[in-house]
Amino acid sequence: MKKFLSLALVMVLALSLSLSAFAAEPVKLKVWAAQEEQAMLADMVKAFNDAHPDMPIEAEFGVVGEPDAKTRYLEDPAAAADVFALPGDQILDLVKAGALYEVTLNKDAVVAANVPGAIEAATIGDFLYAYPMTADNGYFLYYDKSVLSEEDVKTLDGILAAANAKGKKVLMDVSNGWYIASFFLGAGGKLGIEDGVQTVDFNNERGVAAGEAIKAFTADPAFMTGDDSIINGGIGDTIAAAVTGAWNAVSIQEKLGDNYAATKLPTFTLDGEQVQMGSFAGFKYMGVNAMTENPEAAMALAEWLTNEENQLKRFEVRGLGPANIKAAENDAVKANVALAALAAQAPFAVAERDVLGTYWGPAEAFGTAMEAKDYSKDVKTLLDEMVANITGK
Repeated sequence: MKKFLSLALVMVLALSLSLSAFAAEPVKLKVWAAQEEQAMLADMVKAFNDAHPDMPIEAEFGVVGEPDAKTRYLEDPAAAADVFALPGDQILDLVKAGALYEVTLNKDAVVAANVPGAIEAATIGDFLYAYPMTADNGYFLYYDKSVLSEEDVKTLDGILAAANAKGKKVLMDVSNGWYIASFFLGAGGKLGIEDGVQTVDFNNERGVAAGEAIKAFTADPAFMTGDDSIINGGIGDTIAAAVTGAWNAVSIQEKLGDNYAATKLPTFTLDGEQVQMGSFAGFKYMGVNAMTENPEAAMALAEWLTNEENQLKRFEVRGLGPANIKAAENDAVKANVALAALAAQAPFAVAERDVLGTYWGPAEAFGTAMEAKDYSKDVKTLLDEMVANITGK
């Protein structure tokens, strides 16, 4: 009997060692995300490995931000990351390119856990193609309360007047198609997709009036353009107000301190009337490369990186708004100044899903001409050229 028990123990121990050796063999995955996500990603992957000893991940991290995901992927799909962050407006193009692996692991749970808009934007036909990560891919106005009052920030004219009076700047990256659309969308402009081609009416009568408003804005002495690094470096100093999103909330709050404030975008003057600026509303995701050699592990990791706990972690570390329903109901999330401003802008926001890649370059070109004060062509002509380049007609 003792010999039998000893033999049994030896067999159990051998089996245990065998399983341990099997479990210790990591799955190698390449993961892309923004620079600001790198430290968090390392912590998240470590937590994944602690929770999944049967499927440890050996992650190779790459710095590729969401806006660059499509371009970098298409450069060399076979060398692209297994799991990568991307914005919602790139999903259609990436699916057409055969780039995204359909979500099949725990799909029902992912759908139930996240806000319907985030699921809808990542769904084509009956297939879900990405894991919602944030629901804050929109923009609004941050401002310095020591320079601008709550009354000032209601209108773009009021903001510019107050900034000029105090020698300050108002920053908006007009040479970025994402932001410049605010004027056209506020004027009632529409973007759509017909037979796989982008449609846009930004050169109609009201669109031209919006273009003239952009021209006047960029010609104002208080106008300033620049990217996030310029905003974060100058807010509270030379910059009194800036249009950007929740991803800059932490750094802007640190710079402004007690003068930190945010609100919806202002109204602007359109043909002598005040019209509310529109915006794009979008979501950010984690997608899985359709060419990955380890789809199950890649999906498991993508789901983990976007679960309730990690969406809350992104909020706590970077101030990003969750797409996860339970995370969005967190008291700290609901009390957040930037996310409250985003919520105030939400009624005037348009879903980014119907924006194809052909839109961005021509919109940027128009904005660049306005920033450069290149008036060699009138606004109507520039907008006609922009629309023609967007639609290919």
